Amino acid sequence: MIKTLTYSSLFFAIDQISKWLILEKLLLNTIGVYEVFQPYLVFKMGWNKGINFGLLSSSPEIMQWALIVLATGICATLLYWSRNLSGRFVPILTGLAIGGAMGNVFDRIRFGAVIDFLNMSCCGFQNPYVFNLADIFIFIGLIPLVLFSNRFQKRA
Repeated sequence: MIKTLTYSSLFFAIDQISKWLILEKLLLNTIGVYEVFQPYLVFKMGWNKGINFGLLSSSPEIMQWALIVLATGICATLLYWSRNLSGRFVPILTGLAIGGAMGNVFDRIRFGAVIDFLNMSCCGFQNPYVFNLADIFIFIGLIPLVLFSNRFQKRA
């Protein structure tokens, strides 16, 4: 569990540093859009008050706190569940998911919304959505844990 918490802290820090750089150094909140490598990578400022893809974003402030409680509860459950898993990648995968989720929770507490800034498009498809490193961490952590959970189960 110590390894998982260490990785969680690392990925949380990476997420928060990226958001700090976007807000305080690049000033994306002021300029709105910064084309890094159009159309493949564009920084677009977004404040997500809802869940994925902005769902429930027009909900009252109570939803912000409900999402904070829900995400924190899911992280605690994931941490508890991971005690029954084995494998060298389990602490990393669990740390990715928890660190990313807590990065977004911290945004909700601090700003009332999640800071999103990454937009990626390719091959004639224009992606209208923005996301952040925390979202990537959550995805990269949870997909293998879910798909291969039977391989990670501790053997009796």
